[in-house]
Amino acid sequence: MKKIFLLPLTFIASTSVFAQNPDEALRTAWFTQQGTARVMAIGGVMGSLGGDISANHINPAGIGLYKNKELVLSPGFLLNNNKFNYRGTDSAAKNNGFGYGTSGFVLAGSSRGQSKWTSSAFAISVNQIANYNNRIQFRGFNNFSSFTEQYLEELTRDRADTNAALSNYIFGSSLAFRTFLIDTLAAPNGSVIGYQSLVPISTGTNQIYDARTSGGYNEIALGFAGNMADKLYVGGSFTIPIVRYNRELFYSEKDATTNPSNEFSFFEYRETFSSNGIGIGAKLGAIYKPAEYVRLGFAFHTPQFMSYVDKIRSSIIANTENYAGLRKESSDALNSGNAGERRYNLTTPWRMIASASYVFRETKDTRRQRAFISADVEYVNYRAARFQPASENLNNSTLRDYYSNLNETVKDAYRGNINVKLGGELKFNTFMVRAGGAYYGSPYADAAIKASRTVISGGLGYRNKGMFIDLTYSHIMNKDAVFAYRLADKANTFANQTGNAGTVMVTIGFKL
Repeated sequence: MKKIFLLPLTFIASTSVFAQNPDEALRTAWFTQQGTARVMAIGGVMGSLGGDISANHINPAGIGLYKNKELVLSPGFLLNNNKFNYRGTDSAAKNNGFGYGTSGFVLAGSSRGQSKWTSSAFAISVNQIANYNNRIQFRGFNNFSSFTEQYLEELTRDRADTNAALSNYIFGSSLAFRTFLIDTLAAPNGSVIGYQSLVPISTGTNQIYDARTSGGYNEIALGFAGNMADKLYVGGSFTIPIVRYNRELFYSEKDATTNPSNEFSFFEYRETFSSNGIGIGAKLGAIYKPAEYVRLGFAFHTPQFMSYVDKIRSSIIANTENYAGLRKESSDALNSGNAGERRYNLTTPWRMIASASYVFRETKDTRRQRAFISADVEYVNYRAARFQPASENLNNSTLRDYYSNLNETVKDAYRGNINVKLGGELKFNTFMVRAGGAYYGSPYADAAIKASRTVISGGLGYRNKGMFIDLTYSHIMNKDAVFAYRLADKANTFANQTGNAGTVMVTIGFKL
């Protein structure tokens, strides 16, 4: 049943929000440990070692091992080589870019008088927790579901009439409705009883997903730690997470048959999306030496409380052949040329770290330390991520219900899991050789999604006369799942992602 446009194209939608999905909760939760070149060379281990500025972002008690000042810079370069399998079709994509590890300075000194604290230290540093520069590209034949079904679900869920379908979902469903990808479904008497998709799912479509992403999850940390008799170290850091994420998305479905009269040829969806967030959090920790050679560490990272502003522009071009022909529509045309905007808050998952280290020839003179081996075990409760309306919308019952449902989806989609890291160093006077590895378990509750991240790393270091230079290569083997779209009324189909990512990190430091 072809629809009649009842409202002008310049109508501004009364509901300008756009849908979120649980994947957004993982961007600030599931990541491999970044830091200085030294820390990355030993697999990200820093829960009980200390003496590195990266401790400010992992276990701030480690700052307490400093006895003097230090300035550190850590530039890096990242390489992504992704492989995808989507419904039996293989594809690949590459993307490289610059990044950085922990950089900043430490101020430390001995305590005076009768204080029970031997020394104390203050650190201010910045670290790129996650780098979002990437390309995700896959394709395949699908006769099970369609991107357009998410629009059917939305209109049906909201019991939207044709006026609402035309203008209340201007970043998705309204675009599909205006281009006739979605149309009304009529009873024999001509009355509207629902909506239908013009995509012939039973005969299948050839689907393409191509997303280019950029940005990063950055963290500023201001930490303080105290040293009690070189035996017990306690510390904490106040953190300011800053997130910038951009995505350019192209998605299409094309008729897999040669039938020229099945009322569908193709459609293309394009989206420009940005997400910017800032927040606060804290990290607390302690390191204890029960014996001269042994260090035990524990750290707790509170949830990060973040405020976000997201913006989106989207468009659809569709060809439904004899049904309505070639049609185009964009959110700009329906929103006076403005991007859609939403404001909300996100509470990230908390995490705990337990660690142990064995330092060979442990002495106060680090030049006589010849080696160490260290391990971290980290637990992250991924399902604890929570979305909330922005403060100005707390009294909006519709938004409260929306985010409540989204949080239930997060709890169903994810689980808590364990990450394990192991690393060590051999020291030959002024030169050091390092190696490490780590395993990050799947955050997904669905056992059918095979996801993990395995890290193998190694590096070299040089220290002499108050200057040090470290060089590291870290190799990450990825297994993940990428959802082109999510549906509520049938099983979701996804691309299996494999491949690898490499990071070259250099750290240059000066003891002042």
